Amino acid sequence: MRRQIAASLAMLLGVTLLLGFGYPLAVAGISQLFFRNQANGSLIYTHGKLVGSALLGQGFTNSKGNPLPQYFQPRPSNAGAGYDGASSGASNLGPSSETQIHLVSERAVAFRKFNDMAPNAAVPVDAVTASGSGLDPDISVQNALDQAPRVARFRHLPASRVIALVHQYTTGPQHPVV
Repeated sequence: MRRQIAASLAMLLGVTLLLGFGYPLAVAGISQLFFRNQANGSLIYTHGKLVGSALLGQGFTNSKGNPLPQYFQPRPSNAGAGYDGASSGASNLGPSSETQIHLVSERAVAFRKFNDMAPNAAVPVDAVTASGSGLDPDISVQNALDQAPRVARFRHLPASRVIALVHQYTTGPQHPVV
């Protein structure tokens, strides 16, 4: 009986060391060796200062929380105050939820108004719905194109230049319009 207990404890210790410590250290080491940027959170630095992550959305608002018109606006966030990674999560509201329908309708009206669009203009789905995590940084090409004239106007650039840049730098997902 003692031999079985000793063998069991030795096996438990060995498996714990191998799978609890060895495997995670090996995976972390390999990821640091071959995928350093991704393993460290795809962090973005500007002039040596950490400004965000390529994996998380970022709101562009003034001190009162109003969107800044010179920037492309991201998808709506479900993550508490802005794009807080600690508050990540979906709203769990389905397409038939009255709350979701009302929220999407309000966001569509605000999107059209902010971007000087006709009251009945189609709005990209990603402009009025949050991603599953509430932190997604990607917007569709159509969303960017709808915002391009506003961004161009506030940056004193020709709209054609901003639209050309959108086409040049977008490889993101395509979302339907509502």
